[in-house]
Amino acid sequence: MSLNIRRHYCVLVADSHSIMTRWRNYFFQLLNVHGAKDVRQEEIHTAEPLVPEPSAFEFELAIEKLKSHKSPGIDQIPAELIKAGDRTIRCVINKLIISI
Repeated sequence: MSLNIRRHYCVLVADSHSIMTRWRNYFFQLLNVHGAKDVRQEEIHTAEPLVPEPSAFEFELAIEKLKSHKSPGIDQIPAELIKAGDRTIRCVINKLIISI
């Protein structure tokens, strides 16, 4: 399988070193825009409304509502493990949720 690309002035490039050089130059030009304004913002605008972080009471209530004997979710943490955890474990999980 041959990979051929064209240089920006339409010359066909076939050897691997020239292809890699062309891609490097392409991405350098694409990602390093000169004269672009500073894109930092003081406020973050999102399409989703900001949801307030859960209170400790809401967090404890959610843990109580977890169903036992179900397969774990994507995090692979069974509900029984979270329910059996002491206050320290629950505080760590709560801080993790708030940080997201």
